[in-house]
This record gives sequence, structure tokens and C-alpha cells, in this order.
Amino acid sequence: MHVTTTPSSSAFASTFAAVDLGATSGRVIVGRVGRDNLDLTEMHRFPNTPVRLPDGLRWDVLALFQGILDGLREAARSGGVASVGIDSWAVDYGLLDADGSLLGHPFHYRDSRTDGAAARVHSRVAPKELYYITGLQHLPFNTLFQLAAGEGTAQQNAARTLLLIPDLLIHWLTGTVGAEETNASTTGLFDARTGTWSTDLLHRLALTPGLFPPLRAPGDPAGILLPHVATYTGLDPRTPVTTVASHDTASAVVAVPATEPDFAYISCGTWSLAGLELDAPVLSEESRAANFTNERGIDGTIRYLRNIMGMWLLEECRRTWQTENLPAHLSTLLADAARAEPFISLVDPDAPEFLAPGNMPARIRDYCARTGQRIPGSQGAIVRCILESLALAHRRVLRQAAELAGRNINRIHLVGGGSRNDLLCQLTADATGLPVIAGPTEATALGNILVQARAAGLVGDLAGMRRLVAATQHLRHYTPRGDSAAWDAAATRIDSAPRIP
Repeated sequence: MHVTTTPSSSAFASTFAAVDLGATSGRVIVGRVGRDNLDLTEMHRFPNTPVRLPDGLRWDVLALFQGILDGLREAARSGGVASVGIDSWAVDYGLLDADGSLLGHPFHYRDSRTDGAAARVHSRVAPKELYYITGLQHLPFNTLFQLAAGEGTAQQNAARTLLLIPDLLIHWLTGTVGAEETNASTTGLFDARTGTWSTDLLHRLALTPGLFPPLRAPGDPAGILLPHVATYTGLDPRTPVTTVASHDTASAVVAVPATEPDFAYISCGTWSLAGLELDAPVLSEESRAANFTNERGIDGTIRYLRNIMGMWLLEECRRTWQTENLPAHLSTLLADAARAEPFISLVDPDAPEFLAPGNMPARIRDYCARTGQRIPGSQGAIVRCILESLALAHRRVLRQAAELAGRNINRIHLVGGGSRNDLLCQLTADATGLPVIAGPTEATALGNILVQARAAGLVGDLAGMRRLVAATQHLRHYTPRGDSAAWDAAATRIDSAPRIP
């Protein structure tokens, strides 16, 4: 039940709305921030369901915007907010024409149109040089590859402005145009050293510099609500929209409850983003070969990490099992997995056959058969395979990150939806041999709200924000159980497994 009483002016000043968009759902969350409290209330949740059109897989961005408006209306009914901030996934974008109108629904990053686009880019800019400029992990759906796939199309030829998803939604709320820098750093068109758009890359890739708006930093004002938005939602027409760390991982890292140095983080949801927070990018050839990314965090920090195909594998299994009328309740599957025999089979979570939607259990069984492993026969065995494989991927990536950056790791903070998964958290502690602190689950929304609160003068620096999270949010601790030899053997087995063509 939502609170409907009108708060005092001081309470209003400490209340913020976070629009947090994920790959399968969006929500509007209200956060109340005080010296010793940080409370969240979910106002509205809505599905994020892609639509397959004749020309490819698209995001239903109009439905997302309507969900945002409805959520902000609920926030207004609960008493109003001091500002609004938006975060979402990275790399995807909308194109506006000369009149500022959207040219079609944005493509989904899992659409196959980017097949072969990387080769087109690399014929103009060699991979080593591209990494030296951008520091970005090679993923087939990075924005520059999507743009290469759309080169010469009527839609792209008519485009005058490119807006990443959060920036597009801010444009519809406020009428303003900008590009938030943590998300811009995921495009492959952003200079990792200077923190600006790379005009050299834009020129060499035949992209018009004017297509890319001026950059904004987290905490910058993004505008106030348009009159029709204020009327529909019931919010004060002077309500500002604040630029937050609009890449959801960047917001999640803000809320990592680290109070000591030498920590690593895993932001675990559809993807597992595992890495370190650095002061400067690592642009070595060794870093490129290991496919690490240097993305922007708040206050000029660098998110040095790798994307790992995360809980997507499990969620796609559950979706398939639901369509087959098999048990798909998460708690039951995890209980079965906990009882399953360990290390029956292992997969590389980042194998390309796991990227697209489809029958994930069949693909996992096929992977195991082709690599000469025992085929997991039960649902619990498949879930065990997924979670052990993810834990091994966490281990591998964090050890590589520490070596490449010349850093030590004493503990791991695992935040996001995956932090609710006790078995995954324990397996990650076991695999890495490091203590795991799990939580907060709502790290992305918390980071979104904390940046807004700092812009309003209510919280201090990044360390102060993290201390507030650590003091107010429920955290769980997992200690390695000491079976390091079994994990070493499993790591050797997966590393030496034959590569699937």
C-alpha cells in the first residue's frame, strides 16, 4: 500500500524517483534519503517485452515510456518527488529526424543484424587501435557495430540525432537533448583517455559528429518536466530531471557497500559485470586480448570489467520449462541444484550459442555433448551446471582483472538481483577463495537515487554514499568452504575444453 499523506517540505526535499529499466522489466522506485536512512518503495513495475518485426527484434520503447509515466503518477500520489533520474541497459539507441521525431523503434542488442558488422568496422580501424582509443570490450552488439550494420539504410540516412535509451526517455520527459557519459562510454565511440566523443573515430567511420549530443555528467541537471508530462503524472511542473549514472551497471557500482579498499564487484543480473574500480583506464595489449572494458563511472572513475553472460542462462531455461509445463519456480530449482552432484558438466557462459533467445536447456545439453562431458539429465543438474559455470567465470575474470590492473582483491561485493541467489553467492565464494558480501539487491536504484540526493546536497562524496548503503541495507556474508582443489580442477577442465566452432 502506498503512503498517500502529503509530506512536509523537508521530507519532499529528500524524496527521489528512480526509473530503472532492465532487459525484462522496468520499475519506478521512490527513495527517501536521510543522514541515517535510505529507504526504497516500489511505485510501479511494468514488463519490458521486445517485439519481433519483419526487419528485426525491437524494443517497445513507447510501452516503456507509458510505464514510466504511470510510475511517476504513482509517485505523485504518494506525495511527490524532488527529482527524477533514469538508468537502463547500455549500447542501444533511438534515432531522431530533423524534426526531433523518433525514426522507428530502437533495435534490440540481441538482434542478428550486427552479424559481420565488426569486420566492416575493423577494415577501417584495426582492433588494436580501436581498443587503444576506446578501451572497450569487444561485444558484437556494441553501438558502433550497430551503426555499421545500419549504414546506408533510409532510417540512418535520415537521422540527425542519436540518443541512447535513457537519454531518449529524458528527451521525452523534458524536451532536452544530451548524452550521459557513463553510457556514452559503452558505445565504442568514446575516448577512454579524454572522456569525450572521439572525433577521429567518428570521421573514420563516416559518422556525422553532430549526430552525437553534448555529454552530461552524473549529477548534471537535464531539464524540467514538459507541461503535458506534469499534467499526466500530477507532479509539480517544476520537477527537475537529474542526470544520473544512466548505465545501470554504473549506478549499481555507486551503491557497492565497500568501506575498505582492495574490493572487487560483481553486478549480477541478466549479465554478470565483474571487475574493479580504477582511477585510470588499462589500455594494454594484454587487456585487449583478455577482452576487458574500461567504462566510465562517476567522478571520473573507471569501471574495469568484463561482461559475462549472467542469469540470462537460468532465466531462459525457466522460460523454456514454463512453455513445456515443467516446474520452473526458482526456489525449487535452486534446492534441486544444491542437491545435485557437483561438476558433472560445465559450460562457457559466453559461448555465442547462448546469446540469442531460445531453448537454453537444449543448447546446454548440446554444448556438453559436443565437448565430451556428461549431459545433465535433470533440471537441477542443468541449474547446477549454470551456477558452477558462472562462479568459475567470476573467478577467472576477477583474477585476470587483478593481474592486468596490478591490484589485490581481498573481498567481493556481489550486488543486484543475483545477490538473492544464495547458491550462486556461496559457489562464487568457494570458486574464488574470497569472502563474498551479497547485497544490496536494488543496487542500481540505490545508486540512481544517491546521485540525485548528492546533486540536492543531501549526501557527500562517493565514499560517503557507500557508507550510507553499508549502514542501512541488508547484506549477507559468504565464506569460502575450503574445497579449493575441486575448484582448481574444474577451472582446468573448462579452460582446456575443446573450443566449439
